[in-house]
Amino acid sequence: MPGYVSLWLWQWDTTQALAQAAGVYHRESRKGRYQLTYKEAKTVCKYEGGNLATYDQLEAARQIGFHVCAAGWYDKGRVGYPIVKAGANCGFGKVGVIDYGYRLNKSERWDVYCYNPNSKECGGTLTDQQKIIQSPGYPEEYQDEQICYWHIRVRYGQRIRLHFLEFDVEEDTSCLA
Repeated sequence: MPGYVSLWLWQWDTTQALAQAAGVYHRESRKGRYQLTYKEAKTVCKYEGGNLATYDQLEAARQIGFHVCAAGWYDKGRVGYPIVKAGANCGFGKVGVIDYGYRLNKSERWDVYCYNPNSKECGGTLTDQQKIIQSPGYPEEYQDEQICYWHIRVRYGQRIRLHFLEFDVEEDTSCLA
């Protein structure tokens, strides 16, 4: 009986981690990497219907393969990034959420990690030699305002070639997305 309870808890933790991870995503300023103050970072997440991700949400996303080597604001004025596999220039030889801690100077400029469990997420990790990527429901039942994060992994020394058959950017007059 104790083995059954232990198994049930593991399944619940995994399910909860997947649910938390589903809405985590990384954003940078339209001006480029590391250009958002804390206030601007919160605004970017709010504009997309979400909030700053918490440490637990960022860790849950990392556990299912979310890996971004770019420091960003997250909940309560902290800065960090999720690392699945440490590299020479990323993660300081560690894996996990690399946490720079609470920042006293909220004018520092970083990227941001947002959380929106209701976002229309698409994306994933690609390792195939060839893969067609398209928005869910395209072209017949395309839903606008998609948030897609694709992580393309290749062996060291390999190149990535993208070929666009059709590419359309949705209208965003304030240019925040």
